[in-house]
Amino acid sequence: MDGELGDFLRSRRARIRPEEVGLPSHGRRRVPGLRREEVAQLAGVSVDYYIRLEQGRGPSVSDAVLDAVARVLRLDETEHAYLLTVARPQKKGNTARPARPRVRPGVQLLLDGMERTPAFVLGRRMDVLAWNALGDAVNGFSALAPAERNIPRQVFLDPAAPGFYPDWAAVAAQTVANLRIDAGRHPDDPRMAMLIGELSLKSADFRRLWADHEVKECAYGTKRIQHPVAGLLTLPYETLTVPADPDQTIVAYTPEPGSETAERLTLLGSWKATTAATNN
Repeated sequence: MDGELGDFLRSRRARIRPEEVGLPSHGRRRVPGLRREEVAQLAGVSVDYYIRLEQGRGPSVSDAVLDAVARVLRLDETEHAYLLTVARPQKKGNTARPARPRVRPGVQLLLDGMERTPAFVLGRRMDVLAWNALGDAVNGFSALAPAERNIPRQVFLDPAAPGFYPDWAAVAAQTVANLRIDAGRHPDDPRMAMLIGELSLKSADFRRLWADHEVKECAYGTKRIQHPVAGLLTLPYETLTVPADPDQTIVAYTPEPGSETAERLTLLGSWKATTAATNN
């Protein structure tokens, strides 16, 4: 994650045309978007100060300066929060964690009690840590090896993913944007570095999207899945952070009661239960 702050700021500068902020656009420009000197001028800081910020040499930068830079670069709320995070990286130390963080029994009971709602828990790096029966019926987590239970790996490395997600391009972009937020919060996580390296090596789509430096929370939305048994599922979703562990998030699919997707989920749940009973 070294250089992340500078890369992010440069990518945000590049998307803003000078005329959008009241600057003349004529003349030859070596780089697209705003120059560093122009950002510094509009933010009310010295050029040297802004250059040091892009180079990651401004650990004591104030909220006022970061807020001004965010205003100039027209960052949205999520991007602004990301800027604050990567501009003040956590001190390096022992980042070792258990290979598979545990989900508290009470959280698993909560998932299991949501019998009509497909739900699962995501941890760091978008690892899938737990799920309920219907969540498994939709996503097939239990059929995967533990190391494969990771959303980015599934989206970018599973050859079946584009068929599973009819809107694969949007899902891929959202996955990368959410993964970058996690990477910014934990810049010294070696497993994150390994994941990014693996995906960059094996997926040209991931490399392209990662280079865009987009950041976006997956707080809620709608995802379409072409399920091999249930057919097309249109799944609104909500995410809830586990209070006792901010690195764990419950994802719950919430189709409208009585909708075609809700009816298909009911049939899928019955199929899953029948299959499990037969296998036992």
